[in-house]
Amino acid sequence: MVTCGTRFGGKGGGGGGFGVSLAAVSDVRGRVLVVDDDEVIRQLIAVNLTLEGFQVETATDGQDCLDRVGEVRPDVITLDVMMPRLDGWVTATRLRDDENTKHIKVVLITARAQEEDRKRGLGIGVDAYLTKPFDPEELIQVVRDLAEQARAPQHG
Repeated sequence: MVTCGTRFGGKGGGGGGFGVSLAAVSDVRGRVLVVDDDEVIRQLIAVNLTLEGFQVETATDGQDCLDRVGEVRPDVITLDVMMPRLDGWVTATRLRDDENTKHIKVVLITARAQEEDRKRGLGIGVDAYLTKPFDPEELIQVVRDLAEQARAPQHG
């Protein structure tokens, strides 16, 4: 889990800095499903990730995410917490509980910065936790790192 630049529970490795070799990156860095009920934030995230070479799909809330995840097959999901119909907590829990989606990397993006919220995210098993307002460069780096992990050959 990454919390504003701090990595928890991940496999070692640097994680520091923005220097990434582009030579080893394919034309598409990965598929990302951006989930946020705020259209402006959803589009801000989508545009930034698209410019970085990601294939991006969007969903308007947690239920829309769960309805689309099988069709989109994302490497990473960015997930707002406070949404109508189905919030990010319940959505992340359902993603982790489903055999078909538990492997997908999840980034919670929320205005909720309390330590109890971060611990809740860790307990659910999300891979990163960023607070709003977030730095677009930090978000791009977190998504890039998680997409690379998701696309790396699995050993064992």
